[in-house]
Amino acid sequence: MEEIFIADLCLPSHASAIVYLLNEYAKDDMGGGAELPEFVKSNLASELHKRQGAHVVLAFVDDAPAGMAVCFEGFSTFACKPLLNVHDLIVVRAYRGRGLSKKLLAKTEEIAIRLGCCKLTLEVLEGNAIAQAAYKACGFAGYELDPKMGEAMFWQKKLK
Repeated sequence: MEEIFIADLCLPSHASAIVYLLNEYAKDDMGGGAELPEFVKSNLASELHKRQGAHVVLAFVDDAPAGMAVCFEGFSTFACKPLLNVHDLIVVRAYRGRGLSKKLLAKTEEIAIRLGCCKLTLEVLEGNAIAQAAYKACGFAGYELDPKMGEAMFWQKKLK
């Protein structure tokens, strides 16, 4: 039986599922291929709980954690409305191919609509063709204002 629901970060079972799922993602090639540091495992759920604009959607299959979407509220200055960014989308390898990512994104969209968001955003690695296909099937596309200027690029600067 599949269940897709909004996590309650105060529940120990949800907190442990979040850590397990993010660790599975981290160990995957698309997540960097390395286990999460102990600090992250010990503090992730409580730190997410402190963030007012954090939303976590969990997918369970037969009472086992199978997938997750971690989202954060942002703001579109061009639309003068909130937006919801899907920061992490995870489906454990054993549960892939069941359409869980689409179901997680549908629940995420419900949250965004309830919040009055103008859009959902996410980032995807160039080499992750399977995720790209799923996102396109759910209506996502590259971000551009003017085709002559091209699509937006996602950059980072790590801080110590």
